[in-house]
Parts: sequence; C-alpha cells; structure tokens
Amino acid sequence: MESGNEIREVMRFPFQGSREAVQAKLWRIGGESGWYFLTGLWKFRGLIDGMFGGVGFRQGRPHPKRLKVGDSLDFWRVREVDEKSGRLLLEAEMKLPGKVLLEWSLDADQLRQTITFLPKNKWGKAYWHLVLPIHKLIFWGMGRAIAKG
Repeated sequence: MESGNEIREVMRFPFQGSREAVQAKLWRIGGESGWYFLTGLWKFRGLIDGMFGGVGFRQGRPHPKRLKVGDSLDFWRVREVDEKSGRLLLEAEMKLPGKVLLEWSLDADQLRQTITFLPKNKWGKAYWHLVLPIHKLIFWGMGRAIAKG
C-alpha cells in the first residue's frame, strides 16, 4: 500500500505452532539462525551493499536468543523489542535510496509482518518497485517460516 511518501506491505501468517514457539523463533532470527528463507539472497544483498560502501552482511548478533534495542542483526539494527507483546522492529543499515523498517508483531493466533519503505526521492520509489517482486517472495517465505514456530 502506498500512501504519500511511504510504501507499506503488511502480511499475515496464521500460527502453525504455538505462540511461544513462534516468538522464540522470531527472537533467534539472524546470525547463526539465518533469515529462515533464502538466506543466501540476504547474504548476496549484503555483498552488493559492501561493494557500494555499506555495512555489508555482518554475520552475527550479540546473543543467540535475546535481543535488545541497539543490537546489530547482520545488516539490520534492532529499534524496538517488546517480549511481552511479541513486537520486534528492525531498521535496515544497508545503503538504500530510503529507509526500510521490518516489523513483526504477534497477535492471538497470527504473525503480522510489516515492511515499510520511506523513499528519499522518486528514484527511491522506482528502486522499491523494481525490487518488489523478489522482496514479496523473500518476505512472504520468511514470514511463513517464522509462523511455523
């Protein structure tokens, strides 16, 4: 959905495991656990980012199961984390023509995954629409895998 200078994609995935199992899997994302779907493409994107002076794909995270605000998850940064409500917000640190936020929240019986892109200009919007098909595939597969718990 596009609104003004914000492009937002919301995906919902029914839990296939318990809410606790889904949250535990979500809290382990990145680093050794990978991104649960096409992690090789995430690494390739990081390689491209590094070639253009970005942070690249920094394999790792400070702790394998716990997250806190400010933690680095490969080329993402934890901006908000709330274990009680099951909400996690990441911000991309790679070089992009805009700002990308990746948010998960756990409802009673489903995982809600929201990708928000705030383009810097018209080239940013063009970039996002160009990569949208692959992003939809990657984010859909990742959300589905997390919802399995």
